Amino acid sequence: MTFSFRPVPDDPRLADLVERLRGYLDGELAQYEHDNGITHTSRLSRADLEPVWKRCRALGFYGIHLPVEYGGQALSYSELAVLKEEIAASGRVLGHSVLGDMGGPLRAGDILRHATPHQLDTYLLPLVRGERACCFSLTEADAGSDVRAMRTTAVRDGDGYRLTGHKVFSSAGPFADFAIVVARMADAEEESYSAFLVDLDSPGCRVTDGATPMSGEHIESDIVLDDCRVPAANLLGEEGKGLRIALGRVTVNRLLHCPSAIGAARRALHLTRDRALTRTVNGKPLLALQAIQHKLADMAADLYAARSMTYAALAALDRGEDVRTEAFMCKLFVAESAFRLLDEAVQIHGKDGLTQGHEIEYLFRKMRMFRVLTGTSEIQRNGIAKGLATLA
Repeated sequence: MTFSFRPVPDDPRLADLVERLRGYLDGELAQYEHDNGITHTSRLSRADLEPVWKRCRALGFYGIHLPVEYGGQALSYSELAVLKEEIAASGRVLGHSVLGDMGGPLRAGDILRHATPHQLDTYLLPLVRGERACCFSLTEADAGSDVRAMRTTAVRDGDGYRLTGHKVFSSAGPFADFAIVVARMADAEEESYSAFLVDLDSPGCRVTDGATPMSGEHIESDIVLDDCRVPAANLLGEEGKGLRIALGRVTVNRLLHCPSAIGAARRALHLTRDRALTRTVNGKPLLALQAIQHKLADMAADLYAARSMTYAALAALDRGEDVRTEAFMCKLFVAESAFRLLDEAVQIHGKDGLTQGHEIEYLFRKMRMFRVLTGTSEIQRNGIAKGLATLA
């Protein structure tokens, strides 16, 4: 795996996919964003996003990781990661909608295998087609890393359930049709959690503006449930197995977040290299200064190391190996090294890197968030230490 700002996969089929994806991102999607004035701080509406979902479905990108019977190409984890990296490296605002990360097939995750025929027909197949959107509602104000501290409850009520609670950071909530909600079973003798498909227009369910993260994106919602009735047909999987469903692919998801951060860091390094080539100081390019050369060298080395270890772990996952400890390592190293890289990128860009609206300033904030989202660096270190303790 050699270093490149525009890597070309060895596999011809994947290389063709990457080339077609780049063409769409840099051409049609870039024009769509320009024509509609879409920026990272835009309040995105369903009208903004649905055309992108359906266009990407027509192009074969939306849900491309899914099995063939669902219209996908059954990509390996490594192949999917390559596409996720390319999207992040493109700098497109709506990149999250191309494969279905934001409210689509990737957001739904692995729940298709838990769904009943009714749930597939009503919720998940329309989601795959870009006709419906979902959000995932697990986090609460006092239940983040410690998800078992959640207070949202589900009570059996005849042939259904009554849900009460307040979920936060439900990404894609502003334009979702339904939520995957995990709740504590209030009347269970032992600690028990279940997952439900909740229509967001149900009586007793309110979608409110969520907190605006430091990235400035308006993609989060709070889901407020007040004695919201959910039919038994919307129970996802078995009662009491909700956390297993919610966290069942945690290792895979942890690894698959890394290529997006790597892509963002790759773009930042590319922009910073170009800045150093074109910015002049005392009549010479910034890159002529040895201090800048060394900064860029360290940034490139960090990126190469992060990318190499991530794809090595993904290849092992594709072979069916247990990579739980490696996933913790990748999330930790990618998050910390990407943030270091962006910190240097801001420094080299000077006042432009400090200016709101500049892409480097935005990427800096995004990479700072990645050190917390999907498990803090401290949580990753805990996981690594636990894995080391059990090594032979």
